[in-house]
Amino acid sequence: MTREFPSPDRPLKIGTRGSPLALAQAHETRDRLAAAFSLPAEAFEVCVIQTTGDRIIDRPLKEIGGKGLFTREIEQAMLRGDIDIAVHSMKDMPVLQPEGLVLDCYLPREDVRDAFVSNDFKTLADVPSGAKVGTSSLRRRAQLLVRRPDLEVVEFRGNVQTRLRKLSDGVAVATFLAMAGLNRLDRADVAQSALSPEDMLPAVAQGAIGIERRADDHTTGEMLEAIHHKPTEHRLAAERAFLAALDGSCETPIAGLAELDGGTLRLRGEILRPDGSEALNDDRSAPIEDGAELGRTMAMDLLAQAGDGFFDFRS
Repeated sequence: MTREFPSPDRPLKIGTRGSPLALAQAHETRDRLAAAFSLPAEAFEVCVIQTTGDRIIDRPLKEIGGKGLFTREIEQAMLRGDIDIAVHSMKDMPVLQPEGLVLDCYLPREDVRDAFVSNDFKTLADVPSGAKVGTSSLRRRAQLLVRRPDLEVVEFRGNVQTRLRKLSDGVAVATFLAMAGLNRLDRADVAQSALSPEDMLPAVAQGAIGIERRADDHTTGEMLEAIHHKPTEHRLAAERAFLAALDGSCETPIAGLAELDGGTLRLRGEILRPDGSEALNDDRSAPIEDGAELGRTMAMDLLAQAGDGFFDFRS
């Protein structure tokens, strides 16, 4: 299903979720492609596709199906030929793609850190014991409870704007958002502070945008090569191999971050009990070309250390 080179008469159709952040990411992709090939914006059409994860916002992700909730409808549209590419936040992406689709283009990675957001407090240390902190992320929940078991964690789903409104409504006194998303929305001012990876290791692939296409669409594949960022590919290869070996989903608190230094890749990984009662960490380095194997080995060693039932919820 190789398509023709895009033009205003036959635009390349870019599939995306409809949140302001998802649209910002789709527009960044469009702008990069337009600049790379000296094409007008009209040679691209941004197509909004609502996903199950967007429709159901009153229940935790682990109860309704995990990460695929944010991608399934978009991928089905691409397989039908309704859209040509899909723009995804990589931290929402399952580690396996449906048959017929490939994910082989990444934009330069944004800030990987988590932001501490509150209308009342400057830092997490300022939040009083017993206060409510909101998050929908099992990773953030577990990491928070490891550091502050005296706090109450409440469910806090929705896009950036929804979560900021919940703060204003007093549902919680603080929450965490990705600095990458705030930067892309030009809302970095929302963050009281950014937490270093040493204080809160981010989600696997946080801050990265991936572009998915049909495997047999070679024209589009060649176009995407022009905007592909190889360093981000190397980093995500290690992180997503780590996640895949852990069978990571929205039901497992997992964090991971790969960084490059010359020809060396450093990978930090963390797994946590869902109740925040225990966290296991590792930090290793290897040549860049061995990043995926490093991720797999680290995952297996952490699993062996954790033992059976580590990710089980306790009553």
